[in-house]
Amino acid sequence: MKAEVLLNGRLVGTLAEDPSHRTAFAYDEGWLQDGFPISPFSLPLEKNVFIPARQTFGGLWGVFADSLPDSWGRLLVDRMLLQNHRQPGNVSELERLLIVGDSGMGALCYHPAWQLAKETRPGDLDILCERCAAILRHESINNPDDLFSLGGSSGGARPKIMTDEWIVKFPSSREMTDVGIMEKEYMDCAAVCGITVPETKLIPSRRCGGYFAVRRFDRELRNDQFIRHHVLTAAAILEADWRTGTTDYRTLMKLTGILSRSNKEDLHQMYRRMCFNVFGHNRDDHLKNFSWIYDPSNDCWHPSPAYDLTWSNTWYGEHTLPVDGNSRNPGMNDLIAVGKSAGIPVPVCRRIAEEIREAVAPLEDKYRNTLS
Repeated sequence: MKAEVLLNGRLVGTLAEDPSHRTAFAYDEGWLQDGFPISPFSLPLEKNVFIPARQTFGGLWGVFADSLPDSWGRLLVDRMLLQNHRQPGNVSELERLLIVGDSGMGALCYHPAWQLAKETRPGDLDILCERCAAILRHESINNPDDLFSLGGSSGGARPKIMTDEWIVKFPSSREMTDVGIMEKEYMDCAAVCGITVPETKLIPSRRCGGYFAVRRFDRELRNDQFIRHHVLTAAAILEADWRTGTTDYRTLMKLTGILSRSNKEDLHQMYRRMCFNVFGHNRDDHLKNFSWIYDPSNDCWHPSPAYDLTWSNTWYGEHTLPVDGNSRNPGMNDLIAVGKSAGIPVPVCRRIAEEIREAVAPLEDKYRNTLS
């Protein structure tokens, strides 16, 4: 089986399964002439057949695994496969990319796309939320096609729907009803802390205080057409399993410097996000919650707007990414050590960290008392 990889309508290359069920990739001749490496370390712009050495992403390179849905989206895909008389366990990762087709996050599209469901427009969000909750309760629902069409290519664990402009999140079965209000408050606080965030809003609901919606940064409307931006997570760039603590914030700071060519503002952005996660008790800070956007005009990568910033715990109560080796209770000295190692002057590190600690403290106290 083969699949074409396209970016904004242009052929990038071809994917094909090898006998060991790993998925090989080769750039198209035209892309080799004036394209760019779609994965900065793993897939250099050269005439070659690239085959993953490991099975970290089910035999895919990380850049393509980023296009696949996470737990919620995968659940919807599996439901649709069963409805179409296909056993999910027998569907390869390459086939799942063809199910994603043109609907995935980021810029990459996969052809020939499978058409398992008709395109659907969002309807009553309260009804959609209840139907999502029913699926999480492992109940059967009528006509799951619309949920698949609206959210089958989404990342993350929470149920959600996606349009060309917005992502709307619903509470998961383990979250409080008004989790949308909390995420909105956290994103607003992050903006006050000097962190670049997308536009967000709360959509009114009869069930809760509102559904959290975030404007997509992988799409941009130009001349009445949506242009796709090439976005990669840290997990994809590093070919690392985001479910395990395989790296730390020092690595993220170093990666930012390399990708952005030591852009001062980009380094400060990543440092601010680390401080915000520490002081705001966002411990679900795994490698898929940090992304970079390719900048074609300067042939480099910049941190994407921040996302998934909210009060959160992990089952073991520690940060997924250690801060200078400390994942349980990192503090000011740990943060400054990481910033200093990235070349940020110590007084600047301290000033930024203190500003963020002061700004986020009331919010962290509010939800620590509510959720702990």
